[in-house]
Amino acid sequence: MAPDHPILPPVRLRSDAELARDALAAPLLTRAVRLARWAGPETRVGAGGELVDAQLPAAAEALGLADDEDGQAEASEAWRVAVDAGLVEIHDPEDADEDAAGNAGEGAAGDEEAVDAEGTVSIGENLALLTGGAPQDVLAVWLEGFATVFDDAAAPYIDDLDALVGPDGEIDFEALDWDPEAEAEFLEGVLGNLYLLTVSEGGSGDGPVPLPALAASMVIPDDMGEPTDDVLEQVSDAMMRLDEQFRILEPIGLVEYQPVDEALMVEEGEHDAADAAGRARDSEPSAPLDEEDVSRYGMVRLTPLGLYGIRARMLDAGLAAPAVGDLAEKGADALLDGVVSYPQEAARAEIAGWLATREVPAAARDLLAAARGSEPGAPLRRLHAQQALSLVGAEAEPVVREVLDDPELGGLARVWLAERGASDIPAPPESMIFWLAVDTIAAHLDAEGELEELQDLIEGLTGRHGGFFEQAWRVDHPATADVLEAMGRLHRDKPSAKEARKAAFKARSRH
Repeated sequence: MAPDHPILPPVRLRSDAELARDALAAPLLTRAVRLARWAGPETRVGAGGELVDAQLPAAAEALGLADDEDGQAEASEAWRVAVDAGLVEIHDPEDADEDAAGNAGEGAAGDEEAVDAEGTVSIGENLALLTGGAPQDVLAVWLEGFATVFDDAAAPYIDDLDALVGPDGEIDFEALDWDPEAEAEFLEGVLGNLYLLTVSEGGSGDGPVPLPALAASMVIPDDMGEPTDDVLEQVSDAMMRLDEQFRILEPIGLVEYQPVDEALMVEEGEHDAADAAGRARDSEPSAPLDEEDVSRYGMVRLTPLGLYGIRARMLDAGLAAPAVGDLAEKGADALLDGVVSYPQEAARAEIAGWLATREVPAAARDLLAAARGSEPGAPLRRLHAQQALSLVGAEAEPVVREVLDDPELGGLARVWLAERGASDIPAPPESMIFWLAVDTIAAHLDAEGELEELQDLIEGLTGRHGGFFEQAWRVDHPATADVLEAMGRLHRDKPSAKEARKAAFKARSRH
């Protein structure tokens, strides 16, 4: 669903109970429930389960929409959700005909039943789940409703449906010039981009995203400089499309949407919408948007329920869409490997949740055991173990002291003890000091953090140790040569960078 992002940043979801309350409060699901309770054996439906036209006025009245010009259309939409979410059960007209035919010999009443037999409905099993089921049951029903609304949003608006129905009773999609798969893929991509903007570190977070920026993300390639007029027109078309789609998606509780100001289109025209898209493309999603012209072109944000719903669709599609808390029941090795791809705040929250369910000494021992290793990725795993241990208290001290002589963990243990003002910390051997320095830089290289922060780390470590490069190339660490080569590229002091490159050559010559 999210384009070109096989592993997404972890999302922080609300509890199932909170999400279930949000689902029950969604206007469209509320209407679907009201119609399910309103319907009865006398309610007639067509072959596809839709309410027959004669029933729509009563359905709209049941929803308090009898005086609304769109009341019958909204009642029809709510009914589709009720059907697809299992809030009502449809009785097939053909089955009713067979039953009536079987009773034909029972007199005039049987004949009348055969004449009147149509599709009817009764209460569906899922209706009871919304009042008596667990939060997960409520969310499962809501997801069914969301799927229906998604399909509605991806479908085109048709003024005259009868004109498109062929002799076989099927819609002529070629005459409609509509590709259902392409439309669904477009909407999936839009929601995926919106999800990514919301959960990414430095993204929109809880703030709204300008509709022009979202449309531009679907149309304008990242490597394109100044968009052409043709591309900007495509963005403008995408904005109008998204405006309609978000209006449809909002009542199910997926998004909060400020629609495009219709007066603006009259005042300025669609070309100005394209210009707004071009200006918004390069804006920071998380920055305050005070420019009235941008906000008037529409603003959208995912609700907490929307984050849950889109993630569920991603998981169904086989995408890796982690959530904070996924690793809470897993072992320390899975925790340290899992948070490698997490942004800093999410990693800290995941680790804190993992620690909260464990006794401190046992958790510390498991973390230290999982931190050992010489394979690629082990330095970053040790860095996350160090960060995890920073969240535990003095109860872990005896366990940490157990690894003071461990060549891979001894430096980490001394740092932890020193940060807590512990006494009697044995001085480390020189080989351990340089091993820890190489391991720390290797971890930060794997973490792919900010360049300036990495340069500061490198220069800080080399500055604290006289003759660093003369000693570092001898360090028995699998990443020594790679680390020294990186230091040669990144060190801002040219003589030091040259020393690093020479040391890297010596390190490689040892093997």
